[in-house]
Formats: sequence, structure tokens, C-alpha cells
Amino acid sequence: MMHSKAIAAAAFVAAISAMPARAQTMVDMSLISCDQFLKSPQERKDVLSSWMGGYFSSMKNQATIDSRYVARNSQKAAKYCSKARNETLMSAIQRTWR
Repeated sequence: MMHSKAIAAAAFVAAISAMPARAQTMVDMSLISCDQFLKSPQERKDVLSSWMGGYFSSMKNQATIDSRYVARNSQKAAKYCSKARNETLMSAIQRTWR
């Protein structure tokens, strides 16, 4: 369980470092909307999806993250988000994550 938390933390740090210097330094993942996710550059989508993958894996007490599922689940969440743009990304991923 600790391993997946370390991966999630590393993904979060990567997400922060990928943002422009003038951007905020704290990101509340629970507030990111589907619309914001869909409008993000692919690199940011990948980081957000990886972070969420780690988060939900740790919720299931899984210590591993399979990148194949992260990519697949990201596509599923994006498809769901395209129909529910006002919903939060976390909610969309909870509904679609394997």
C-alpha cells in the first residue's frame, strides 16, 4: 500500500512541476471538473490519470499500478466526461475505473 502512495505522490509532484511557474502550487484533485480535464493538454491528462490510478489503487489496497489499465481507464473517463462536463473528474473516474 505504501508503494502506491509513493507513486501517487510522485505523479502529483510531476503534475505540479509541469504547470507554468505562475500557476498555483497546490492542486485540489477533487475540484477538477471533467470539462477542465478534457481541455487539458494530453501530457497533463496523462499525469492526472496516473495520479488518479494510484489513488484508486490504494483505495483497493493494491500496491501496483498497471499502465495498460491507466491508459484504458483514462479513455473511459474521458468518454464519460464528454457527456458530463460539469461533473468532477474524481467522480467520473470512480464511475469508470476498473
